Amino acid sequence: MMYEDSEKLNIRAIEFASSGKFIEAIACFKRAITIDAMNYLLWYNLGITYRDAGDLRKAKDALECAYRLTEGDEEIIETLALVCFTLADFDEAFDYYSEALDINDANARCWNNMGVLFFNRNDYLAACDAFERAVCISPYYYDALFNLRDTYHELGNRIGAAECVRRLSEL
Repeated sequence: MMYEDSEKLNIRAIEFASSGKFIEAIACFKRAITIDAMNYLLWYNLGITYRDAGDLRKAKDALECAYRLTEGDEEIIETLALVCFTLADFDEAFDYYSEALDINDANARCWNNMGVLFFNRNDYLAACDAFERAVCISPYYYDALFNLRDTYHELGNRIGAAECVRRLSEL
């Protein structure tokens, strides 16, 4: 008789997912969760696998389970925010990014993504602030420099846009 445990199933599921076998990976994660339903990492990995498989609604559901099972895990919150953003649940994405930044205000990716949210709302001043924070944390963060350049264009800041172009050309 073969003994199943959630850790072995998790490892196997990750192997399946890394080779694009999402159906098999999801089956392994679901089986692992029946064994250890309070393991937030299993829920997180299931959410990532659903996301990678293109099922964003199920990804969000699984990530929300992981979120509820753990206190303030920045990676889970940031991933959940990105899935919400991709689903066009912008208010939820904003709330999750805000929470992630409350945990770690030095997260350049979160600042950049907050900037994208503001930019999409045509709030260019807030977007500018968020992108500038991202660039202050990570001076050669390509996406943030690119977004900041576009924001400076929207605000009519030619000097700032030119500086972003100069930095981007150095990368």
